[in-house]
Amino acid sequence: MTLRITALADPEETASGRRLAWLASDPDGDPVGRASLRLFTKEGQRHLAELDIQVQPSGRRRQAGSLLLDAALAAAREDGRRSVVAQADADSPGAAFLTARDFRPALALTYARLPLAAVDLAALTEVAEAPHADYRLTAWEGTVPDALAATFVASRRAMDDMPMGTVDHGTVLWDLDRVRAAAAAVAARGDLLHTVAAVDRSDGSVVGFTELVIPGSGTGDAQHYGTAVLPEHRGHGLARRMKAASILRARTHHPRLDGLLTDTADNNPHMRRVNDELGYVPTHTAHEYQRAL
Repeated sequence: MTLRITALADPEETASGRRLAWLASDPDGDPVGRASLRLFTKEGQRHLAELDIQVQPSGRRRQAGSLLLDAALAAAREDGRRSVVAQADADSPGAAFLTARDFRPALALTYARLPLAAVDLAALTEVAEAPHADYRLTAWEGTVPDALAATFVASRRAMDDMPMGTVDHGTVLWDLDRVRAAAAAVAARGDLLHTVAAVDRSDGSVVGFTELVIPGSGTGDAQHYGTAVLPEHRGHGLARRMKAASILRARTHHPRLDGLLTDTADNNPHMRRVNDELGYVPTHTAHEYQRAL
């Protein structure tokens, strides 16, 4: 049975990338799968594309995935990309598909969830509000306040040495425009970006941060983004304090939320320990795969 692959127009373009998409359909016109390819456009990542393929059970064993993959890889090569990354849950059909098509596993990720109804508010408060002579916490919603903007941008380098296995994500170069664009992208889809930051009392500079994206409805599960502390300020429990404060704010200001989601590289034992201590429960494992073009 012949399947048709149709390139779709995707209007989504952000400050950091643009997206291509394809649809696989059967002879009756019914969709059986889709693929999207994110082409990173920022300096330091222009060699890279990110692939997502979803095939319905009715489209499996009918070459839908292979045809979608061929279209996406051809587009990546045409655009001058040298590497493609993709993700799949461990032991899933997607993982088997990627492995069979020359993608190599490069990073294991543990996904975890914190059920907000079960959190120990007193214990979290003790962690978040523990006095510290050298640091204080601050928080904001949306884009960073002007008074903290310069040092918040500078603090993004705390992510540079984040354990990433052998995945080549390139070098992510942050400036104020990119920080503001990221916050604007969250707002544009109707969600709320909430940030807790650690500030050095000696000079008022941001030295660490944790970000949480809350659904616009205020219901369901919120998603943690990055949590990081500058290397020269590590060892003071700041990641744990910031994340505890973020949990408390989510619980207080968004009482209809069910839980918080996070994912952590298996070769990042420090952050996994922080999550375990704060009550996050592992839900599943996924792998990042990479293929050279």
